[in-house]
Amino acid sequence: MASMLEALQPYPEDRLHLRLHRARSVILTSEELVEIRAAQRTFEGAYMRTALGQFSFALIILKIFTSEFYPIGALFAVYGTAIMLVAIYRRYEGNRQFFDQQETGEEFVNESDGAGGTIRRVRKTVIVHKKFRTSGNSIALLMGLSLTSYVVLLVMLWELVS
Repeated sequence: MASMLEALQPYPEDRLHLRLHRARSVILTSEELVEIRAAQRTFEGAYMRTALGQFSFALIILKIFTSEFYPIGALFAVYGTAIMLVAIYRRYEGNRQFFDQQETGEEFVNESDGAGGTIRRVRKTVIVHKKFRTSGNSIALLMGLSLTSYVVLLVMLWELVS
Protein backbone atom coordinates (compact mmCIF):
# COMPACT_ATOMS: atom_id res chain seq x y z
CA MET A 1 0.00 0.00 0.00
CA ALA A 2 2.86 2.36 0.77
CA SER A 3 4.32 1.92 -2.72
CA MET A 4 0.98 2.87 -4.27
CA LEU A 5 0.91 6.10 -2.25
CA GLU A 6 4.39 6.98 -3.51
CA ALA A 7 2.80 7.58 -6.92
CA LEU A 8 1.06 10.64 -5.50
CA GLN A 9 4.23 12.30 -4.16
CA PRO A 10 5.20 15.55 -5.93
CA TYR A 11 8.36 16.08 -7.97
CA PRO A 12 9.28 12.54 -9.04
CA GLU A 13 12.09 13.99 -11.15
CA ASP A 14 14.06 14.63 -7.93
CA ARG A 15 13.72 11.01 -6.72
CA LEU A 16 14.24 9.17 -10.01
CA HIS A 17 17.72 8.70 -11.46
CA LEU A 18 19.10 7.53 -14.78
CA ARG A 19 22.84 6.90 -15.20
CA LEU A 20 23.49 8.61 -11.81
CA HIS A 21 21.69 11.81 -12.93
CA ARG A 22 18.42 13.12 -11.56
CA ALA A 23 15.60 12.72 -14.05
CA ARG A 24 15.31 16.50 -14.28
CA SER A 25 18.86 16.95 -15.60
CA VAL A 26 19.51 13.82 -17.67
CA ILE A 27 19.89 14.06 -21.43
CA LEU A 28 18.22 11.07 -23.04
CA THR A 29 19.49 9.34 -26.14
CA SER A 30 17.17 9.02 -29.10
CA GLU A 31 16.67 5.29 -28.41
CA GLU A 32 15.64 6.01 -24.82
CA LEU A 33 13.23 8.72 -25.97
CA VAL A 34 11.65 6.36 -28.50
CA GLU A 35 11.26 3.66 -25.82
CA ILE A 36 9.65 6.02 -23.30
CA ARG A 37 7.29 7.55 -25.86
CA ALA A 38 6.24 4.12 -27.14
CA ALA A 39 5.44 2.97 -23.61
CA GLN A 40 3.43 6.13 -22.94
CA ARG A 41 1.46 5.78 -26.17
CA THR A 42 0.81 2.11 -25.64
CA PHE A 43 -0.02 1.89 -21.97
CA GLU A 44 -1.30 5.31 -20.93
CA GLY A 45 -3.32 5.72 -24.10
CA ALA A 46 -4.83 2.25 -23.84
CA TYR A 47 -5.88 2.68 -20.22
CA MET A 48 -7.41 6.10 -20.90
CA ARG A 49 -9.27 4.89 -23.99
CA THR A 50 -10.64 1.95 -22.01
CA ALA A 51 -11.74 4.20 -19.14
CA LEU A 52 -13.42 6.64 -21.54
CA GLY A 53 -15.16 3.73 -23.25
CA GLN A 54 -16.50 2.52 -19.89
CA PHE A 55 -17.73 6.03 -19.04
CA SER A 56 -19.44 6.32 -22.44
CA PHE A 57 -21.12 2.96 -22.05
CA ALA A 58 -22.29 3.91 -18.54
CA LEU A 59 -23.74 7.15 -19.89
CA ILE A 60 -25.56 5.30 -22.69
CA ILE A 61 -27.07 2.85 -20.19
CA LEU A 62 -28.14 5.67 -17.87
CA LYS A 63 -29.68 7.74 -20.68
CA ILE A 64 -31.40 5.12 -22.83
CA PHE A 65 -32.59 2.36 -20.52
CA THR A 66 -35.17 2.42 -17.76
CA SER A 67 -34.47 2.84 -14.06
CA GLU A 68 -33.96 -0.87 -13.36
CA PHE A 69 -30.73 -0.70 -15.42
CA TYR A 70 -29.26 2.24 -13.40
CA PRO A 71 -27.16 -0.01 -11.12
CA ILE A 72 -25.52 -1.52 -14.21
CA GLY A 73 -24.69 1.97 -15.51
CA ALA A 74 -23.27 2.88 -12.11
CA LEU A 75 -21.18 -0.31 -12.15
CA PHE A 76 -19.60 0.69 -15.47
CA ALA A 77 -18.91 4.21 -14.17
CA VAL A 78 -17.16 2.78 -11.09
CA TYR A 79 -15.25 0.36 -13.30
CA GLY A 80 -14.07 3.25 -15.51
CA THR A 81 -12.90 5.14 -12.42
CA ALA A 82 -11.01 2.06 -11.22
CA ILE A 83 -9.30 1.75 -14.61
CA MET A 84 -8.19 5.38 -14.38
CA LEU A 85 -6.69 4.67 -10.94
CA VAL A 86 -4.88 1.65 -12.40
CA ALA A 87 -3.55 3.96 -15.15
CA ILE A 88 -2.07 6.26 -12.49
CA TYR A 89 -0.48 3.28 -10.77
CA ARG A 90 0.85 2.00 -14.12
CA ARG A 91 2.43 5.37 -14.83
CA TYR A 92 4.20 5.22 -11.48
CA GLU A 93 5.39 1.68 -12.22
CA GLY A 94 6.55 2.82 -15.67
CA ASN A 95 8.70 5.53 -14.12
CA ARG A 96 10.36 2.91 -11.97
CA GLN A 97 10.84 0.74 -15.08
CA PHE A 98 13.03 3.22 -16.93
CA PHE A 99 15.01 4.82 -14.12
CA ASP A 100 17.75 3.44 -11.90
CA GLN A 101 17.58 2.93 -8.16
CA GLN A 102 20.58 4.01 -6.12
CA GLU A 103 21.78 2.86 -2.74
CA THR A 104 24.68 4.21 -0.75
CA GLY A 105 26.66 1.56 1.05
CA GLU A 106 29.51 1.60 3.51
CA GLU A 107 32.36 -0.86 3.50
CA PHE A 108 34.91 -1.20 6.27
CA VAL A 109 38.47 -1.69 5.01
CA ASN A 110 41.53 -2.55 7.11
CA GLU A 111 44.70 -0.94 5.77
CA SER A 112 48.23 -1.00 7.10
CA ASP A 113 49.61 2.25 8.42
CA GLY A 114 53.19 1.46 7.40
CA ALA A 115 54.39 0.94 10.99
CA GLY A 116 53.02 -2.57 11.35
CA GLY A 117 49.58 -1.51 12.60
CA THR A 118 46.25 -1.45 10.87
CA ILE A 119 43.83 1.40 10.34
CA ARG A 120 40.17 0.75 9.85
CA ARG A 121 38.64 3.05 7.25
CA VAL A 122 35.12 3.46 5.96
CA ARG A 123 34.72 3.50 2.21
CA LYS A 124 31.41 4.81 0.84
CA THR A 125 30.14 3.26 -2.36
CA VAL A 126 27.20 4.01 -4.63
CA ILE A 127 25.37 0.93 -5.85
CA VAL A 128 23.17 1.35 -8.92
CA HIS A 129 20.41 -1.18 -9.51
CA LYS A 130 19.28 -1.36 -13.12
CA LYS A 131 16.39 -3.77 -13.26
CA PHE A 132 13.78 -4.27 -15.91
CA ARG A 133 10.34 -4.15 -14.33
CA THR A 134 7.37 -5.62 -16.08
CA SER A 135 3.88 -4.29 -15.57
CA GLY A 136 2.76 -7.46 -13.80
CA ASN A 137 1.49 -5.64 -10.71
CA SER A 138 -0.82 -3.35 -12.65
CA ILE A 139 -1.97 -6.22 -14.89
CA ALA A 140 -2.84 -8.34 -11.85
CA LEU A 141 -4.68 -5.39 -10.30
CA LEU A 142 -6.63 -4.77 -13.52
CA MET A 143 -7.44 -8.47 -13.85
CA GLY A 144 -8.82 -8.55 -10.30
CA LEU A 145 -10.92 -5.44 -10.91
CA SER A 146 -12.24 -6.82 -14.20
CA LEU A 147 -13.17 -10.20 -12.76
CA THR A 148 -14.90 -8.55 -9.82
CA SER A 149 -16.87 -6.18 -12.02
CA TYR A 150 -17.94 -8.97 -14.39
CA VAL A 151 -19.09 -11.15 -11.51
CA VAL A 152 -21.07 -8.21 -10.10
CA LEU A 153 -22.53 -7.58 -13.58
CA LEU A 154 -23.63 -11.23 -13.90
CA VAL A 155 -25.23 -11.11 -10.46
CA MET A 156 -27.08 -7.90 -11.40
CA LEU A 157 -28.31 -9.42 -14.64
CA TRP A 158 -29.38 -12.61 -12.83
CA GLU A 159 -31.39 -10.56 -10.34
CA LEU A 160 -32.90 -8.55 -13.20
CA VAL A 161 -34.19 -11.74 -14.85
CA SER A 162 -35.55 -13.19 -11.59
